[in-house]
Amino acid sequence: MTLTLRRSEERGKANFGWLDSKHSFSFGHYYDPKHIGFGPLRVINEDRVAPSGGFPTHPHSDMEIISYVLEGALEHKDSIGTGSVIRPGDVQRMTAGTGVRHSEFNASKTESVHFLQIWIIPEKKGLAPSYEQKTFDDAAKHGQLRLIGSRDGREGSVTIHRDVDLYATSLTRGQSVRHILKAGRGAWVQVARGSATLNGELIGAGDGVSIDQPGELVLDVPDTAEVLLFDMAM
Repeated sequence: MTLTLRRSEERGKANFGWLDSKHSFSFGHYYDPKHIGFGPLRVINEDRVAPSGGFPTHPHSDMEIISYVLEGALEHKDSIGTGSVIRPGDVQRMTAGTGVRHSEFNASKTESVHFLQIWIIPEKKGLAPSYEQKTFDDAAKHGQLRLIGSRDGREGSVTIHRDVDLYATSLTRGQSVRHILKAGRGAWVQVARGSATLNGELIGAGDGVSIDQPGELVLDVPDTAEVLLFDMAM
């Protein structure tokens, strides 16, 4: 099994004062033909938004958009009538489908918000716009791979309109998790914070790893880590 690393410092960067963003794949003004996406995974942006800052109302279509908050609170409003505040442990899925307009702002006037914005190409175009939000607290993710997103919404996960199983785990020293990647599927491992070893390879916060061969994936941690794992039909 071959691991292909995408180190944190190699990512694209954008800083607008109110927004400090790191792009694992080509996004906005950052373009790298070697890093357009991986399978159906199109965007992983690590965003830090200053107090009261945010993204004004803007359009999306034909994309599954997932927000995963690490610190702070993110306020969401959209054209299908949804309004919510997303906090650590919350997972939000928005199906842009035929078209939706939304805004995202830091809900605090004093603290920054730190979150991952994830885009997945849906299985088909023209889906009806929809929204879903669920909470997976630390206890649910601690020491195990907790399914937080899936095509069929099983185990209480949010529904992603693509054959993608998205797992989250929070590990402390001495803990490890294992995952079997089957033939015909690919995996992307994203370290949200902390550091871990993946099949013996040390990876740190912001690092991503792609795997396109079947086999066993083993995550261990030297101290603490929070990690996302995408298991996708390729």
